[in-house]
Amino acid sequence: MEPIRVLLADDHTLVRTGLRLIIEQIPGVEVVAEANDGREALQLIPKTRPAVVLMDISMSDLNGLEATAYISQDHPEVRVIILSMHSDERHVIQAVRAGAVGYVLKDAVKSELEIALRSVMRGDVYLSAAVSKYVLATYRRQLRGEAQDDTEDTGDSSQLTAPERELLQLIAEGHTTKEIAAKLHLSIKAIEARRARLMDRLDIRDLAGLVRYAIRIGLVSAET
Repeated sequence: MEPIRVLLADDHTLVRTGLRLIIEQIPGVEVVAEANDGREALQLIPKTRPAVVLMDISMSDLNGLEATAYISQDHPEVRVIILSMHSDERHVIQAVRAGAVGYVLKDAVKSELEIALRSVMRGDVYLSAAVSKYVLATYRRQLRGEAQDDTEDTGDSSQLTAPERELLQLIAEGHTTKEIAAKLHLSIKAIEARRARLMDRLDIRDLAGLVRYAIRIGLVSAET
């Protein structure tokens, strides 16, 4: 049987090193690549052909949620497990919406990580017990017709496409139009047009409003 090929995506070298050491102790699993952010992960997938991506959420340039959305769209055969320190409902629900099939907290023990890897390879969804309650609670609210308005409470990025969320993150991180154009391999005019459409769609009239919205939906932190 071929080993489970894993790509690690986390912007902390020490975290990736620790994960690699843990995974190398799991029979039948191997790390085939490491990425420092979501964009690098997307570039490495066609080259290294991982079966699973262990993805951090909070990464600069292209965060884990946006990278997961791209992977779900362009590489549906690749399973994404979010490996995060965040256990709140907002991050869990957004990860599931983006296409993640697993969500494991970073303080999990090795045995749970192994269970998660083997579960998603079987085609199952794996959520740590600490976070699955949020998914269940949301589902129950929806059944009762009592689901809260995510846009009003915490922000809802599901109305945006993956390229729109990517653009919004880069703007909120403080990149100039020229820098964004270079990163996305587009012209400055194309970026300006996309930004204008984004602002119109969100009914936001200035860049400060875009930054506040990005913080509210969890694309960037207030400290970015």
